[in-house]
Amino acid sequence: MKSLTKKRTKAIFIDFAISSIVTVGVEQLLRKKIKSEFVHAVITPSAVMWGLEYLQLRKCGQTIGYKAMGLKLESSGGSELSSQQIAKRFLYRDTKSTLDYLKNREGFEGQEGAVYPHDAYAGTTVKEIKPSN
Repeated sequence: MKSLTKKRTKAIFIDFAISSIVTVGVEQLLRKKIKSEFVHAVITPSAVMWGLEYLQLRKCGQTIGYKAMGLKLESSGGSELSSQQIAKRFLYRDTKSTLDYLKNREGFEGQEGAVYPHDAYAGTTVKEIKPSN
């Protein structure tokens, strides 16, 4: 596993932990109004994760996990990240990207781990940033 891939994996675990904590709080608020277990088991966690990720990436190009690991998401063309890129990225990642991994594990980490299939699809790349001293 490449160094950048390890950092990306750790970052997603950090983001998942934060999202899980927020989901518990949101669930407590929604349980009184929505009785469907499907909503609480599938929709709420996904919506919270995607919402948190979208807001953080749109604001500064980093999630809390990315910031902790010294990573930043950028547009491949050098322009500012668009809302469509961010949405395409996480929707593709959480659906079709799993099949891409199962089909071609060796080719999954493009450009030394900077571009996964969901990054290529959305036109994004992950870069390591140097800490400022």
